Formats: sequence, C-alpha cells, structure tokens
Amino acid sequence: MKRSELKELIEEGENLQCEFKRKFSSPEKIAREMIAFANTKGGYILFGIDDDKSIVGVESEKSEAELIIDAAKNYCEPPLDFNINYIEMHGKEIVIVEVPESDNKPHRLQDYEKEFDINKAAVIIRVNDKSIQASKEMVRIMRAQSGDMNLTKYSIGENEKSVFNYLEANENISVKDLSKLLNISERRASRTLVKLVRANLLAIHTKDNGEEFFTAI
Repeated sequence: MKRSELKELIEEGENLQCEFKRKFSSPEKIAREMIAFANTKGGYILFGIDDDKSIVGVESEKSEAELIIDAAKNYCEPPLDFNINYIEMHGKEIVIVEVPESDNKPHRLQDYEKEFDINKAAVIIRVNDKSIQASKEMVRIMRAQSGDMNLTKYSIGENEKSVFNYLEANENISVKDLSKLLNISERRASRTLVKLVRANLLAIHTKDNGEEFFTAI
C-alpha cells in the first residue's frame, strides 16, 4: 500500500471496509474484526489510528505483527488469509492489516468444536462501520454459497407465493413477518426465506442492530 492510499483511507474514516485501532487490544477482539471482514467484503484494520482519525502510531511493529498473526491463526476457524504492511506517517509507524473477502465462509471465533454448530458458533460480519454477530439466516446462506450450493431447480409453492405477494405491498419482509403471515414457526419461515435467497429470488440485508430483512431482486 502506498502512503497516498493510506492517507485516503484515513480521510474516509471507518466504514464497511475500514476499521481504526489505536492499539492492539486482545487476540480475540482483533480476530472478531478480521473475521468480520473475511465474511463480508474484505477490508483494512489500521493500527496506530484513533477513532477521530488522529495518527498515534504503534510502539513496536514487530510485537504488533506477532499478535496479529496469533489472532488470525489461533483465534479464527478456519484460519484466514491476510497481509501486513508498515507505513510511516508524521514520524509514527502505522500497521495496516488487509483481510481479503474469503472464499471459505463462514469463519468463526475459535471454539475448538470438531463440527460447525450454528447455535454456538460466533460468526461475525461487517455492517456499515460495525462488526456484529451474523444471524442464522446469514450463516446458512454463507455456508451454501461457499459450498456452491445455490439452488438452480426450485419449485415455488404457496408459502413462496405469499412472500412475493407480501413484497408487492411492502418494501421488505422478515422471518417474524412471514411467521405471522402464514402462522408457521420462525424456523420454517427462516428456511423458506433462505431458500429464496439461494435461488437468487430474494436479497438479504442486515441492520446495524443485527436484524435481517429480505427484499425482492
């Protein structure tokens, strides 16, 4: 990364693909941020930059890098790819961690479980300038997409028709909306909406508070 590119990132502030860190906090907290970027669109963590965009620098590039490597390799499951760059600005060292979007989603915080447990796994995603816990719907969609399990043959039943009829009168629909509309369990409503996303008939969106909603494509 060039100094001009770093300056531009700082000026833009924290957003979907950029997070500022004054200093390294803990391996688990940094792993959460790295996982969020890997599970979403990729992004950068800038160490040595305060929330107000001021440049404070890091005390030691080497120790910071060692902690970042520890977070990525030992606190993320599966371990994720990343690159580290070092740039000096105003006499202070900035550590830039670039995390590309992963082809092996979903990543989760290391829980030492042999198999993925959707009820326990801490799967983090990026929404605007925040890193939040992904919903079960989002996790199911990520797993299907990584496994190249998009639905190519999918029959539209009465439940699915009700979704589209609802969306003709409303901007979006949630799992709770569909559950109430059809008087079915939220689990069944969730499965219906997830399948429609996998069939590329709906898009899933996440609010800042982690709530999901769905819109027609």
